Amino acid sequence: MEKKPYVIGLDLGGTNSVFGIVDQNANVVATTSIKTQGHGDINQYVDDCVEALRPIIDEVGGIGKIHAMGIGAPNGNYYSGSIEFAPNLPWKGKIPLAQMFSERLGIPVRLTNDANAAAMGEMQYGAAKGMQNFIMITLGTGVGSGIVVNGQMVLGCDGMAGELGHVIVEKNGRQCGCGRKGCLEAYCSATGVARTAREIIEKTDKPTLLREIPLDKIESKDVAIAAGKGDEVAKQIFEETGRILGEACANFAAFSSPEAFIFFGGLTKAGDLIMDPIKRAYDASVLRIFQGKAKMLVSELDGAAAAVLGASALGWEVK
Repeated sequence: MEKKPYVIGLDLGGTNSVFGIVDQNANVVATTSIKTQGHGDINQYVDDCVEALRPIIDEVGGIGKIHAMGIGAPNGNYYSGSIEFAPNLPWKGKIPLAQMFSERLGIPVRLTNDANAAAMGEMQYGAAKGMQNFIMITLGTGVGSGIVVNGQMVLGCDGMAGELGHVIVEKNGRQCGCGRKGCLEAYCSATGVARTAREIIEKTDKPTLLREIPLDKIESKDVAIAAGKGDEVAKQIFEETGRILGEACANFAAFSSPEAFIFFGGLTKAGDLIMDPIKRAYDASVLRIFQGKAKMLVSELDGAAAAVLGASALGWEVK
């Protein structure tokens, strides 16, 4: 069967859901998005997504031109097409999301973990092109990871392998949304950076520009802006976040010996403020046999493009 000219890719994040219609040359020809937050009812969410998609589907000639849809979502299971117990999404339990979209749109739908989708996008179109062994770390509302070994995604026996955001980095540490304490995600996600800032403001009297912002309104980008202005507290926050992440990556190197770690997501916009401490901590902590081998790279794909393109690659898998 000849493939139709377009697929839909969905990057489903904890904050926003970004859609792209992608052609066979990996050009994103149309995009739209809706807020993920505020959709407590999953049926309403899918209905709102379909409503947002209609104009861009019409733009490319209607649903008859769409081959399939691919979705990258937190805790997405490639085998079942379901989202399973995602801590940063409004819906609890197991959600058969691929099936729900397929029924409404009338096309095949595939789903995988969001960081796996980003890794697929990076491997086909970005910084990991030609790489057989790398680890993608997504730094957004949570910390996700996509692990590629010998050119293949690591999925495990149940489709849920590669949750590096939920390794424990601090015994009896911060409460994580997954229910455990001290997870990497609780410290090194954009949300974790904001939590660190709030803790310092509440527990110390150190002078910082961040005190000008209401405590519950502080976001990671505010910390980056303050650090860019030379604010010592903000710079310290990135030092500490980078240290934790760099040490964690040194541990991850021990089991897959990656050629590169590729960082993706909102927090990477802080640039050297976050990347330099990551590199320093990694170099200081990594096992000698792995020293000097793994590159530390930032995604080459703009915004949600890696995740949207990776999700769209799932759509092209449909025969």
